[in-house]
Parts: sequence; structure tokens; C-alpha cells
Amino acid sequence: MTDLADHLLQLQEESPVLLASFDDQGRLRYANAAYRVAYGIEDGEALSWSEVMCRNAAVNVGAAVNVGAVMDAAQIEAWIASAARIEEGGAGRTIEAKLRDGRWLLVHESVSAAGWMLSVGCDITQLRADVRAVRRDRDEALRAAHTDDLTGVANRRFVIARIAEMLERCAAGEGARVPGTLCVLDLDNFKYINDRYGHQAGDAILRDFAGRISGQVRRSDCFGRVGGEEFVLVLPDTAIEEAVVIVERMLALVRASRPLEEMPDFAYAFSCGIAAVRPEDDFEAIYGRADKALYAAKMAGRNRVQLEEPARVRDGEGI
Repeated sequence: MTDLADHLLQLQEESPVLLASFDDQGRLRYANAAYRVAYGIEDGEALSWSEVMCRNAAVNVGAAVNVGAVMDAAQIEAWIASAARIEEGGAGRTIEAKLRDGRWLLVHESVSAAGWMLSVGCDITQLRADVRAVRRDRDEALRAAHTDDLTGVANRRFVIARIAEMLERCAAGEGARVPGTLCVLDLDNFKYINDRYGHQAGDAILRDFAGRISGQVRRSDCFGRVGGEEFVLVLPDTAIEEAVVIVERMLALVRASRPLEEMPDFAYAFSCGIAAVRPEDDFEAIYGRADKALYAAKMAGRNRVQLEEPARVRDGEGI
């Protein structure tokens, strides 16, 4: 039995897993080598749990810059308070701790009925790196799925989803005093620009346009490219009269732009069709009205904003 106990103690001492036990007074009674190294405890030191944690606070580290956990005073107070709750309730907790040597630990602390606490810690540094990598990959995939590669604004899929949300809110009677407005914007004479100046110049103009409009978009709005030189501006909770003011301001900004350095006199513009959300609208209906208004703007000479045709009314109902 003595041999077994000796072997167990040797295994604990040599284990990479952090092991420590604290008595019912919170005093450290055992800590293996991994625990002592991680928390900067000298062999034979009989510290309390709170003393171990406090000594690891950033303000108390002193010269031991690569020893112990990374904590500040606020963390220490929270940890000590939560440890008291563990001791009172007899429950356990699992926490992550960052060490000054760059490692991350997953630490589980449990309290016995007699009030002794066992602390077990595992190195999860690589796991955290893997999780961070997965999160980065996920975020990048989501960004790519919602972003137009050339211009960096929202793509067709994302814009359609935002239009659907605006229509759903309208159908449910949610939102502000007005349901919202949809604007379809199209660069004027873009095929001619591409043919005369080349696709590289065309791409530069698309990026300039997207950047200038994006800078004018409110947080609640959505602006994206739906194909070629066609863009969409979704304006939730915005009356059509307000939308006209917003787009006219954007049009003035674009008219003043000179996006091609090699051609300082080159200027461009866009046309826009605007439609207001109606309670019975689906995507095809509101997009169709805005697109029809855009066509009217083109036919009227381009470089302008055109509202949808007003709904005809018969016997008090739109037709």
C-alpha cells in the first residue's frame, strides 16, 4: 500500500497536469511541480489560495515577469469572491487562466464536504489557438459569403436578405412610422466607359462609387452591389421623400468625384429609381417598381433620381 501511495505521489509530481489541494482553512497543503511552476510557488511554501492568486496580480508581480497567471486587481477580487461561494455551496467551477509564459490553462476547482479544495489544471494553449483559428476561418467565410469581392460592399445575397427583413417588418406592422424604401442605383454609360477606358478603369470607378456611397450610409441601412454596375440601397423606416434627399446628396458627391488619376477631368454619375414599401409587397414587387423607376430615370436623360409611379386608386383601394 505504501508503494502504491509512493508511486501515485511520484506520478502526480511528474504529471504535466496541474494538481493542488487546499485545506478547509484555504491553506495550500499540496502542489505538484507543474502547479508550482505555473503559479510561481517555491517548494515548501504554505500559502493560502487567496495569497497565491494575489501574488499573481499584475501589480504585485515584481521581477517574476514570466511566472504566474496574468491578472489584475479587479480579477483577483472577483476570483476570491467566487471561491468563497464555491466553499459555501460545495460546488465546483471551471475557468480559463492565462499564464505569463504564454500558456493557457483550463482549471477545475472542486470542494469536498469537509471543505478541502482540489484544483486541477490542463494546458489548453494549442486548443485555444485552434479555436481562434476556427473562429477566424468562420468569420472570414461569413464575410466572404456576404461581401462583393471587387467593391467590398454587401453582395446580392446579403442585400436580398435585408430587403426581406424590411418587408417582413412591414407585413408584421413593426418598425417606425413608415416601413421603408428601396433604391436601385445604376452607373450611367458604364459599358461605354469600359469599352473606351478599359476594364481596369471600370473597376476603379466601381470601387470609387462603392466607397463614396458607403461613407454616406447610416447604420440601419444596407448598401450593396447586385450585379455589374447595379447597386441597391435599402433604407428601413425611411419615407420616400427622405430617401430622395439622401440619394440626391449621394449623387452630388459622386458627380464631384474624379476617380482616375491619369484622367483628372474624367467624371461620372448614376441614375436611381426609388420605391416605397407597401404592406402587400414581396421582393419582386418592390424591386420591380424601383427598377421601372430607374428605367424612367435613364430615359429622362440619366444622372438623376426618379420616384416610382404613384399607386392608382379605385374605390379606396390600390390597383
